[in-house]
Amino acid sequence: MLLDDGTVYHGTACGAIGTTAGEICFNTGMTGYQELFTDPSYFGQLLVTTHVHIGNYGIREGQHDESQSDAIQIAGLVCRSFSGFASRSQATGTLERFFVRQNKVGIEGVDTRAVVRHIRSRGAMNAIISSETTDLAVLRRKLAEVPPMAGLELSSLVSTPQCYEQGDPASPFRIAALDLGIKRHILDQLVQRGCYVRVFPARTSLQEMKAWQPHGFFISNGPGDPAAMDYAIQTVAQILDEKLPLFGICLGHQLLALASGVPTFKMHHGHRGLNHPVRNTLTGRCEITSQNHGFAVDADELRRRNDMVVSHINLNDLSVEGMCLLHRPAFSVQYHPESAPGPHDSRYLFDQFLSLLRGEPMEWARRERTVAVSAGS
Repeated sequence: MLLDDGTVYHGTACGAIGTTAGEICFNTGMTGYQELFTDPSYFGQLLVTTHVHIGNYGIREGQHDESQSDAIQIAGLVCRSFSGFASRSQATGTLERFFVRQNKVGIEGVDTRAVVRHIRSRGAMNAIISSETTDLAVLRRKLAEVPPMAGLELSSLVSTPQCYEQGDPASPFRIAALDLGIKRHILDQLVQRGCYVRVFPARTSLQEMKAWQPHGFFISNGPGDPAAMDYAIQTVAQILDEKLPLFGICLGHQLLALASGVPTFKMHHGHRGLNHPVRNTLTGRCEITSQNHGFAVDADELRRRNDMVVSHINLNDLSVEGMCLLHRPAFSVQYHPESAPGPHDSRYLFDQFLSLLRGEPMEWARRERTVAVSAGS
């Protein structure tokens, strides 16, 4: 494996034989590798897993409770120990077979703690892994052709090519979900709360979504640089202009900020893991959250706004993890409330979205903020 700064790591091939490249990042979760590998938000990235053993409980293909999409989305895998067998009876196959069949390249036997320390020190960068050649000159040339993540629009590459529905058509609420790389578990949470969801391709116009007569709009997670997504920023801005109910998660959170005039920025090495502590500033309660993002909302600019509230902050670095608009029925979070690290610390956010669909005003945000400040004083 060769990093953009010239650092080289050696290991053993796993998965398919080949060469692959992308931005290198790391996830600190000890379980849930199938969910990670199939998450469209990882599209175009080489994933380093910090847990030593990967693949030991196998894969359950065709199971929507573990796969977040129909395919492996990561560009490649870097791990310490890649298991060739599956230890649970429910597994339908091994991770090795899963990778080979989908032509995904990996490298094992790497000191992943050293790799993570390097990324934490030097920041996110592109890298290339190869089981075809060890010629560093060849790999350097190929790596030089890989564009940086900043400025990349990737959501249209992972979005659904056509609309589809989930849930009961007789449900009381109809949700138009803009698919920028949506995870299946998000759709499950909406359906479980009595929503009928139509998922639209990333570049769908607001007019086309409104023709379906939804009660509210969901803006999904996804890969790439939010600032490069003019089409989605425009759509979100139009939703806000028409004062329609909106909930955004991860990339959707960043797009809501950009549509409101608040910039985003590329993080040093991002947040990816299952144990990030977040505090709800409106209630004072803390949540254990699952996260996967390399861009963030500008906290200083957001706090200067008198029409927006920072609803959640990350307790590790005080970055923005959530916000709501005071004069529009719209709110968002940077983390993933559909995941279960807490295990259910953050799923109230889906219930809050339903409160918007019922026509309840966003006064709850200002009211809870006042209560939280009074309690803190």
